Amino acid sequence: MKGDSAYKSLFEIDKNLDRLVKEIDVLNYLNPLNIEQEKKRFFASKFSEDPVFNYRKVKFNPFNLQREFFSQRLEDIPDEDIRKLYHDTIYEYSGLVQCVATVGQGKKFFYNSLRVFGTPQEKDVKNAKFILHFHKEEDAEEMIPRYNADQAQAYFQAFGEKYPFKFKIRQSNSITAAAMALNTTKTLVVKKNRKFSDNDLKILANHEIGVNMLTTFNGLNQPLRIFSHGFANNNLTQAGLAAFSEYMSDSLTLKRMKELAYRVLAADSLIKGYSFSDTFDLLYSQYKLDRETSWSITLRAHRGGGFTKDYQYLSGLKKVYDYYSAGKDMGILLTGKVGLEDVDLIKKLQKKELAEKNKFYTHSFHENRNTNDKLEFLLSNLK
Repeated sequence: MKGDSAYKSLFEIDKNLDRLVKEIDVLNYLNPLNIEQEKKRFFASKFSEDPVFNYRKVKFNPFNLQREFFSQRLEDIPDEDIRKLYHDTIYEYSGLVQCVATVGQGKKFFYNSLRVFGTPQEKDVKNAKFILHFHKEEDAEEMIPRYNADQAQAYFQAFGEKYPFKFKIRQSNSITAAAMALNTTKTLVVKKNRKFSDNDLKILANHEIGVNMLTTFNGLNQPLRIFSHGFANNNLTQAGLAAFSEYMSDSLTLKRMKELAYRVLAADSLIKGYSFSDTFDLLYSQYKLDRETSWSITLRAHRGGGFTKDYQYLSGLKKVYDYYSAGKDMGILLTGKVGLEDVDLIKKLQKKELAEKNKFYTHSFHENRNTNDKLEFLLSNLK
């Protein structure tokens, strides 16, 4: 069916979108260039002077890119479900363009981010607070930060060799996460000036390589490029799969669960109109988090002008956990950057030979190695 002239227009549209969407890497534009300087200044001001971040210049014309997105002749796609997939996805890509175009512009960026990533619901905030009621376990030996970025890079290199796909690794100070997989350049970026514990390395390897990088490469193996760039609303599922790989590999801890809960509260603080220093104060003074963790979570939420995506890790984890617990096929969620609600459509595309089974499978999904009963209880009881 792939060569069928009925789908010629589909492949042309898909190819056009592949060319256009390569320009948009939101996280690349969203990470401030002067994190370390502003962190020093914020700490020196005793957490009272909000940081002022600088960002990369946008390398494309947002207006022209939007115009090209909406000039695609979707009416030429014969199948209604596939047409709707491309319709919804173009709207999401358009939203991402608006996000990139307004990074660092306060409320403008915040409202664009809200449109694409949504906001925590009351249920998400309740789930976060439920997790925070549990007493934190004592830090074990494997939780002590002891490895530098070079040692972390060597670990990720070795972990990556378990998979038959090839990616690059580089170090940077201009990222907000400890490590981050960049979809468009197939690169794992490691935070240069950070120390990593044994548990950090396990979490990041399973999360960034075992899921984020793997779904990129599975997507690239598909006949349609939309699988590698992402279906509309795929972020929640992708965040959930990455966190779920931590659980299945026995690297998820109560401490990490609490971090995901604090991210929800930080995202929620944006909706309440909190400033950077307000959110930091909530985490540092009210919840008694250490200042480094408080800074990191606050930075992730407030970068760009207010980035709500972080709440999705916890709600995504719950959705994927429930899906797995119901005995459903995990492989289909790894076919690319897809969402839970796309399962039937992916099966339809596979039947029409417009999609293939995933080539690579996340190692941690073969067997549940979690040994922490508390986490089992928590995940079962989240709403």
